[in-house]
Amino acid sequence: MKEIIWFFIGVVLLGVISGILKPKKRRSARKRASKVRTKRKESSARTSHRASKTRRPDEVLLTKPLNDLNGVEFERLLALYFRDQGYVVHEVGIGGNDGGVDLVIVDKRGERTAVQAKCYADHNMVPVQTVRELVAAKRNHNCMLTMLITTSDLTGPAKKEAEQFRVEFWHGGIVEEKLRNWKRRQA
Repeated sequence: MKEIIWFFIGVVLLGVISGILKPKKRRSARKRASKVRTKRKESSARTSHRASKTRRPDEVLLTKPLNDLNGVEFERLLALYFRDQGYVVHEVGIGGNDGGVDLVIVDKRGERTAVQAKCYADHNMVPVQTVRELVAAKRNHNCMLTMLITTSDLTGPAKKEAEQFRVEFWHGGIVEEKLRNWKRRQA
Protein backbone atom coordinates (compact mmCIF):
# COMPACT_ATOMS: atom_id res chain seq x y z
CA MET A 1 0.00 0.00 0.00
CA LYS A 2 2.89 2.33 0.82
CA GLU A 3 4.34 1.72 -2.62
CA ILE A 4 1.16 2.90 -4.32
CA ILE A 5 1.06 6.06 -2.18
CA TRP A 6 4.74 6.80 -2.99
CA PHE A 7 4.01 6.20 -6.66
CA PHE A 8 1.16 8.78 -6.67
CA ILE A 9 3.28 11.27 -4.71
CA GLY A 10 6.04 10.84 -7.31
CA VAL A 11 3.62 11.41 -10.20
CA VAL A 12 2.24 14.55 -8.54
CA LEU A 13 5.74 15.88 -7.87
CA LEU A 14 6.77 15.30 -11.49
CA GLY A 15 3.64 17.12 -12.64
CA VAL A 16 4.36 20.07 -10.36
CA ILE A 17 8.00 20.27 -11.47
CA SER A 18 7.08 20.11 -15.16
CA GLY A 19 4.39 22.75 -14.59
CA ILE A 20 6.92 25.07 -12.99
CA LEU A 21 9.35 24.70 -15.87
CA LYS A 22 6.92 25.11 -18.81
CA PRO A 23 4.86 28.30 -18.21
CA LYS A 24 7.49 30.62 -19.70
CA LYS A 25 7.16 28.97 -23.10
CA ARG A 26 3.35 28.99 -22.95
CA ARG A 27 3.22 32.64 -21.99
CA SER A 28 5.52 33.72 -24.79
CA ALA A 29 3.52 31.73 -27.34
CA ARG A 30 0.32 33.30 -26.03
CA LYS A 31 1.84 36.77 -26.23
CA ARG A 32 2.96 36.16 -29.80
CA ALA A 33 -0.48 34.85 -30.79
CA SER A 34 -2.11 37.85 -29.09
CA LYS A 35 0.17 40.25 -30.97
CA VAL A 36 -0.63 38.56 -34.28
CA ARG A 37 -4.38 38.79 -33.59
CA THR A 38 -4.03 42.46 -32.62
CA LYS A 39 -2.08 43.24 -35.80
CA ARG A 40 -4.68 41.45 -37.93
CA LYS A 41 -7.50 43.40 -36.30
CA GLU A 42 -5.65 46.70 -36.81
CA SER A 43 -4.87 45.98 -40.46
CA SER A 44 -8.40 44.84 -41.26
CA ALA A 45 -9.84 47.89 -39.51
CA ARG A 46 -7.62 50.13 -41.65
CA THR A 47 -8.55 48.45 -44.92
CA SER A 48 -12.29 48.01 -44.45
CA HIS A 49 -15.25 49.62 -42.73
CA ARG A 50 -17.10 46.30 -42.67
CA ALA A 51 -16.10 45.58 -39.07
CA SER A 52 -17.04 49.09 -37.92
CA LYS A 53 -20.08 49.58 -35.73
CA THR A 54 -20.29 53.32 -36.35
CA ARG A 55 -23.65 54.64 -37.51
CA ARG A 56 -23.30 56.88 -40.52
CA PRO A 57 -26.36 58.86 -41.65
CA ASP A 58 -28.58 57.49 -44.42
CA GLU A 59 -27.49 60.31 -46.76
CA VAL A 60 -23.90 59.12 -46.45
CA LEU A 61 -24.88 55.49 -47.15
CA LEU A 62 -26.44 56.57 -50.43
CA THR A 63 -23.09 57.97 -51.61
CA LYS A 64 -20.81 55.10 -50.54
CA PRO A 65 -19.85 52.09 -52.68
CA LEU A 66 -20.99 48.70 -51.36
CA ASN A 67 -17.47 47.62 -50.41
CA ASP A 68 -17.26 50.62 -48.05
CA LEU A 69 -20.33 49.57 -46.01
CA ASN A 70 -20.44 47.33 -42.98
CA GLY A 71 -23.20 44.77 -42.42
CA VAL A 72 -25.51 47.06 -40.45
CA GLU A 73 -25.18 49.83 -43.04
CA PHE A 74 -25.86 47.40 -45.88
CA GLU A 75 -29.05 46.24 -44.14
CA ARG A 76 -30.17 49.86 -43.63
CA LEU A 77 -29.44 50.67 -47.28
CA LEU A 78 -31.60 47.73 -48.37
CA ALA A 79 -34.38 48.90 -46.05
CA LEU A 80 -34.25 52.35 -47.69
CA TYR A 81 -34.29 50.75 -51.14
CA PHE A 82 -37.32 48.54 -50.44
CA ARG A 83 -39.27 51.38 -48.79
CA ASP A 84 -38.69 53.50 -51.87
CA GLN A 85 -39.94 50.60 -54.03
CA GLY A 86 -43.28 50.70 -52.17
CA TYR A 87 -42.75 47.92 -49.62
CA VAL A 88 -43.53 48.17 -45.93
CA VAL A 89 -40.24 47.23 -44.26
CA HIS A 90 -39.87 45.67 -40.82
CA GLU A 91 -36.24 45.75 -39.67
CA VAL A 92 -36.22 42.63 -37.50
CA GLY A 93 -32.55 41.81 -37.25
CA ILE A 94 -30.61 44.98 -37.94
CA GLY A 95 -27.11 44.63 -36.55
CA GLY A 96 -27.71 41.78 -34.16
CA ASN A 97 -28.59 38.15 -33.76
CA ASP A 98 -31.34 37.99 -36.33
CA GLY A 99 -32.11 34.29 -36.38
CA GLY A 100 -31.68 34.22 -40.16
CA VAL A 101 -33.88 37.19 -41.16
CA ASP A 102 -32.80 40.85 -41.30
CA LEU A 103 -35.82 42.43 -42.96
CA VAL A 104 -39.42 41.46 -43.57
CA ILE A 105 -40.79 43.28 -46.58
CA VAL A 106 -44.52 43.41 -47.28
CA ASP A 107 -45.83 44.28 -50.74
CA LYS A 108 -49.07 46.10 -51.57
CA ARG A 109 -51.00 42.80 -51.61
CA GLY A 110 -49.79 41.94 -48.10
CA GLU A 111 -47.38 39.23 -49.26
CA ARG A 112 -44.51 38.92 -46.77
CA THR A 113 -40.92 38.15 -47.77
CA ALA A 114 -38.12 37.27 -45.34
CA VAL A 115 -34.86 38.94 -46.42
CA GLN A 116 -31.38 37.96 -45.26
CA ALA A 117 -28.60 40.43 -46.13
CA LYS A 118 -24.93 39.41 -46.23
CA CYS A 119 -22.32 42.13 -46.70
CA TYR A 120 -19.30 39.98 -47.57
CA ALA A 121 -16.03 40.62 -49.35
CA ASP A 122 -15.96 39.35 -52.95
CA HIS A 123 -13.93 36.26 -52.03
CA ASN A 124 -16.18 35.33 -49.09
CA MET A 125 -19.06 33.28 -50.47
CA VAL A 126 -22.38 32.70 -48.69
CA PRO A 127 -22.51 29.09 -47.47
CA VAL A 128 -25.39 26.65 -47.81
CA GLN A 129 -26.07 26.91 -44.05
CA THR A 130 -27.22 30.52 -44.50
CA VAL A 131 -29.80 29.45 -47.07
CA ARG A 132 -31.05 26.69 -44.77
CA GLU A 133 -31.35 29.12 -41.83
CA LEU A 134 -33.33 31.57 -43.97
CA VAL A 135 -35.73 28.89 -45.21
CA ALA A 136 -36.34 27.74 -41.63
CA ALA A 137 -36.60 31.27 -40.21
CA LYS A 138 -39.24 32.53 -42.63
CA ARG A 139 -41.92 30.65 -40.70
CA ASN A 140 -41.00 32.55 -37.51
CA HIS A 141 -41.90 35.80 -39.28
CA ASN A 142 -45.05 34.51 -41.02
CA CYS A 143 -43.48 34.88 -44.48
CA MET A 144 -44.34 33.00 -47.65
CA LEU A 145 -41.30 34.08 -49.69
CA THR A 146 -37.56 34.33 -49.03
CA MET A 147 -34.82 36.49 -50.48
CA LEU A 148 -31.06 36.36 -49.90
CA ILE A 149 -29.11 39.47 -50.87
CA THR A 150 -25.31 39.47 -50.79
CA THR A 151 -22.50 41.72 -51.94
CA SER A 152 -20.53 38.63 -52.98
CA ASP A 153 -22.06 35.38 -54.27
CA LEU A 154 -23.32 32.01 -53.09
CA THR A 155 -21.31 28.80 -53.06
CA GLY A 156 -22.37 26.10 -55.53
CA PRO A 157 -24.24 24.06 -52.89
CA ALA A 158 -25.91 27.24 -51.59
CA LYS A 159 -27.15 28.12 -55.09
CA LYS A 160 -28.49 24.59 -55.52
CA GLU A 161 -30.30 24.75 -52.18
CA ALA A 162 -31.67 28.24 -52.96
CA GLU A 163 -33.10 27.00 -56.26
CA GLN A 164 -34.54 23.90 -54.62
CA PHE A 165 -36.36 25.91 -51.92
CA ARG A 166 -37.23 28.83 -54.23
CA VAL A 167 -35.09 31.37 -52.41
CA GLU A 168 -34.64 34.41 -54.64
CA PHE A 169 -31.04 35.59 -54.43
CA TRP A 170 -29.25 38.69 -55.59
CA HIS A 171 -25.48 38.42 -55.85
CA GLY A 172 -23.03 41.33 -55.86
CA GLY A 173 -23.44 42.30 -59.53
CA ILE A 174 -27.24 42.37 -59.39
CA VAL A 175 -27.22 44.29 -56.10
CA GLU A 176 -24.81 46.90 -57.45
CA GLU A 177 -26.86 47.37 -60.62
CA LYS A 178 -30.19 47.71 -58.77
CA LEU A 179 -28.77 50.12 -56.20
CA ARG A 180 -26.88 52.16 -58.83
CA ASN A 181 -30.06 52.64 -60.89
CA TRP A 182 -32.02 53.48 -57.74
CA LYS A 183 -29.41 56.04 -56.59
CA ARG A 184 -29.50 57.70 -60.03
CA ARG A 185 -33.26 58.14 -59.70
CA GLN A 186 -32.75 59.61 -56.22
CA ALA A 187 -30.38 62.32 -57.50
